[in-house]
Amino acid sequence: MQDNLVRHRYRPQAGDNNDTRDALTAKSAKNDDLLPAQGLITNSSTSTPARPAQPRQSNLNIPPSDGHPYPSGDDRTGDKHAMAEPSGSFRHESSSRGSIDDEEQQSFLTHQDDDVGTYVRDNFHGTHDFDALSVSTLSSDSDNEGSAAGFLLLGKSKKGKKGKHPQRKATGIVLLACLIAPLVSAWKNAVNWWRRRPETDSPPWYPSPRGGTVKRWADSYSKAKAMVERMSLVEKVNVTTGTGWEMGLCVGNTGPAESVRFPSLCLQDGPLGLRFADHITAFPAGITTGATWNRDLMRKRGFALGQEARAKGVNVLLGPSMGALGLVPAGGRNWEGFGSDPVLQAAGAAETIRGIQRNGVIATAKHFLLNEQEHFRQPYEWGIPTALSSNIDDRSIREVFVWPFAESVRAGVASVMCSYQRVNNTHACENSKILNGLLKDELGFQGFVQSDWLAQRSGVDSALAGLDMSMPGDGLRWADGDSLWGTQLTKAVLNNTVPMERLNDMVTRIVAAWYHLRQDSWEQPPPLGEGGPNFSSWTDDEVGLLHPGSDDETIGVVNKFVDAQGKGAEAHSIIARQVAVEGAVLLKNDDGVLPLPRQSPEPGRTYRVGVYGEDAGPGNGPNACPDRGCNQGTLASGWGSGSVEFPYLVAPWAALQTAWNSSDVQATAYLDNDVGDDELADKDLCMVFVNADGGEGFINSDGIHGDRNDLFLQKGGDELVQKVASGCGSGKGKTIVIVHAVGPVIMESWIEHPGVKAVLLANLPGQESGHALVDVLFGAQDASGRLPYTIGKSLEDYGPGAQVLYEPNGEIPQVNLTDALYIDYRYFDKHDISPRYEFGFGLSYTTIELSDLRITPLQKKYYIPSPRPRDTAVPPEYDNSIPDPGTALFPEGFRKLKKYVYPYISSIEEVEGDGHYYHYPSGYRKVQEPSPVGGDEGGNPSLYDLYAQVNVQIRNTGNRTGREVVQVYVSFPPVSEWDEDGEHPIDFPVRVLRNFIKVQLKPGQERNIELTLTRKDLSYWSTRYQNWIMPTNGVFKIWVGRSSRDLPLVGEY
Repeated sequence: MQDNLVRHRYRPQAGDNNDTRDALTAKSAKNDDLLPAQGLITNSSTSTPARPAQPRQSNLNIPPSDGHPYPSGDDRTGDKHAMAEPSGSFRHESSSRGSIDDEEQQSFLTHQDDDVGTYVRDNFHGTHDFDALSVSTLSSDSDNEGSAAGFLLLGKSKKGKKGKHPQRKATGIVLLACLIAPLVSAWKNAVNWWRRRPETDSPPWYPSPRGGTVKRWADSYSKAKAMVERMSLVEKVNVTTGTGWEMGLCVGNTGPAESVRFPSLCLQDGPLGLRFADHITAFPAGITTGATWNRDLMRKRGFALGQEARAKGVNVLLGPSMGALGLVPAGGRNWEGFGSDPVLQAAGAAETIRGIQRNGVIATAKHFLLNEQEHFRQPYEWGIPTALSSNIDDRSIREVFVWPFAESVRAGVASVMCSYQRVNNTHACENSKILNGLLKDELGFQGFVQSDWLAQRSGVDSALAGLDMSMPGDGLRWADGDSLWGTQLTKAVLNNTVPMERLNDMVTRIVAAWYHLRQDSWEQPPPLGEGGPNFSSWTDDEVGLLHPGSDDETIGVVNKFVDAQGKGAEAHSIIARQVAVEGAVLLKNDDGVLPLPRQSPEPGRTYRVGVYGEDAGPGNGPNACPDRGCNQGTLASGWGSGSVEFPYLVAPWAALQTAWNSSDVQATAYLDNDVGDDELADKDLCMVFVNADGGEGFINSDGIHGDRNDLFLQKGGDELVQKVASGCGSGKGKTIVIVHAVGPVIMESWIEHPGVKAVLLANLPGQESGHALVDVLFGAQDASGRLPYTIGKSLEDYGPGAQVLYEPNGEIPQVNLTDALYIDYRYFDKHDISPRYEFGFGLSYTTIELSDLRITPLQKKYYIPSPRPRDTAVPPEYDNSIPDPGTALFPEGFRKLKKYVYPYISSIEEVEGDGHYYHYPSGYRKVQEPSPVGGDEGGNPSLYDLYAQVNVQIRNTGNRTGREVVQVYVSFPPVSEWDEDGEHPIDFPVRVLRNFIKVQLKPGQERNIELTLTRKDLSYWSTRYQNWIMPTNGVFKIWVGRSSRDLPLVGEY
């Protein structure tokens, strides 16, 4: 999301040749499904920009669909079925069909050592649309070399391999065949090349699966049905469409359904607190929370976030963030998430969601999917008319990026936000493969999908692809009031372009989520009650405009100044401080310089301390720049929509002034980055504060456009550290470096300086920054944070696939996530690159010993999961007949507000035919089979069966209470898959994190720790079998230790 600081939005105007509304939406796809679309958001017949030629392709790959514009003249429209109408009755019947039954599974297991290709060809034929999948050369994995389509169908590879021919008796025929065969082969190759030509396009997945298939949601869906079936068409549209930017008190506001007393919903950022709100807490950022590696603390922080949202009348909290995941270490929004590993990210997300939703507030898992950089994330924000495409293979998308979302769905998340950019050349919010196929089918998501703010780039296509709510409701340009839904969606339903069934599912998902979180027990907003949001995002005054984005001058009480921060022992500042404490990572501690004493080390002698750097002080205050969009004073948050207004910020120097309780200690602050030699020479101890900032792409500060330009410290930080370390006490003093940063920073210019005795990475600590810092520096609590990412010795060490694309490489910038499976530490391990500090690393003030590793198998290994279970509930059924258009007209005498988004139509003529036809996405009329990996929230329940138990003894051998993070990593055995082309070895990371636990121990205390591994933990995604496969031959290595490279215990399973 972003806000009204963005000024350079584009709205296509009359006369545009290449940039009409639907030239940016999903309308120029290949078509054999052309239906009347009178008065709709129709496809444009104008030419569209040519796609740059792409040398690589993705497993999510078929001929273009889902809204990627073709070059003018590209003849891919298929047959035009004039006046053909969709049935409006597509059903997604989940059942065990499309998976395999128990007998088939046993048969499959008996063929493990045979040609499994033969078995799959004989038993899986027709189960999946394998022809919609082509093999990715984006991934370097050798398991992606063969085509699933060629493998399963005719025994021919898409490489054009020529099969055997019968002998010809006639010599002339033989010679003719010899002449023709090369031509036929060449023709086949050309056809295959043409079919696969936009080599990174996303395949279609229709229809959108209906919600209500899971027993845990059955009561909520039953209640939702009873309400939705009483709604009028315009009320249904109203619930699914935002009312527009600044058209309510929150950053997102839906319309109500007044006849059934369903209220307008308030949607508000964000992942670390309530944006634009008063009397709230500025919690530590997600990256700091991830650095705690403390599941319990993650959940408590989430619970406090939910409490504050509930107290302020927020229905939907727009967090947590798990995308960006952190593949690109300089990515601007990495700090909003929990770390650069799918398992750590998943834990942070799931625990936060559980905490938030315990308060009845709907949490939002975002951003789905692959929003890994800010540059070119959306059209016109970066001076080009298109958004970049994040291109990825079939395996990496599931094993890395979808993993945290799967755990979020398992945790019961009720909303998912789709992202700005394209995924395999289709905008995420109209990408049927990722929304319908991955999220709603494979993951069994029961809640609703909302767009990021202005991430919706089409009307009809986004609805068909699985989008359920348009935010903030405006169209292709910021605050234009010209919605892609609203009136347009009403028209689309009335002329049957969008099936009534799809609209019913959209609104039912939203209402079911409302019931599921028991928001029907909340007091109604005015005029029916005194509920709803009690703050305004647009003014700090008590009284203000109710619809400030319109021409309406109606005012009312908009800020009631409700204190949501908690009181006494329940004050949320306590949780915020603890997260900041446990999220601080001690990287270096030579000579045990930390923890610091509270008195002078030499009683009777004045001990002189210098505190250096702008980052130690308050600057111009924490809220000096909108959305924290500048780097001044101490850094406690990144910038953008994920930030909040600080109620206060305890700067490090403010807390340090009272940290020493002796008159023998003299501390002096120099709160800028220009230090004189005379300010260093007499010091015994020097504390230097440095930082690196970044954030969302709509803000540009100090030459940083969201994504950082590099991984170096900013504002001369490296030079400041070197000068302080060299000059402290004329070279005899000790220097401690404190780093606040949005992500990893390169430390090579000073990390081995003999004067640098300690380095503490405090991440982004939130409002309690100084207090938490003192707690760690002086040993009130152990240093127990662990790195949520790798700190390399150079940006290049992270690999070519981990770099920000700073300049467009085509009209539609292409970002090929070629090493996505090898994210962060996995890339370092694969290429044997020594990091400065590895993933999971962090020092403690005590010593912890790990011993006695025991690995207990819990059940026999099976190659594939159990068959997909039948649905445990039945989706609601409705009368899907189209209502009388007259019921959708503006009420007589209705006063329309400027730019406010309404669901009404102005005349029936807007709906009636004018001879135009709607170009449906390719594959729209083909009903997809349910995936065998679906069947419940998070996927097939069999994936989460426990297969191994890991026990380890842990003992505190030091003299202080301390905390340790026990980390479990898995190395896969050698695996190959076979088809008619031969053997295909599967490539794996050296090891992957699969579980962890944080333990606190008193001196001498000893505990036995138990962790478990699931089927999914021990499986990889097979692009050939389209399933999670557990190797059954060979042994897994199970590593246990303190970081990704400190693993003293290893066993086998």
